[in-house]
Amino acid sequence: MKEYTNSQISALIDEHIHSERDRKLLKRRLIDGLTFDDLSAEFFLSVQRTKTIVYKAQEKLFRYL
Repeated sequence: MKEYTNSQISALIDEHIHSERDRKLLKRRLIDGLTFDDLSAEFFLSVQRTKTIVYKAQEKLFRYL
C-alpha cells in the first residue's frame, strides 16, 4: 500500500468527505491519533456514534486510496 503524508490525507479528506463535522472527526482520528473516547468528548457525541461516523467516513475515503 502506498504511504501518504498527513497533508495528502488531509487533502483527500477535504475532497471526498462533504460533512464538515465528519471531516474534522476523521482528521482528528487519522492525523492527530485521538482515541474514540477523546473524540466523543471533543465533539459531544457518544463513543458509539463517533465510531460509526469515523468508520463510514474511512470506508468512503479508502475507496480513493
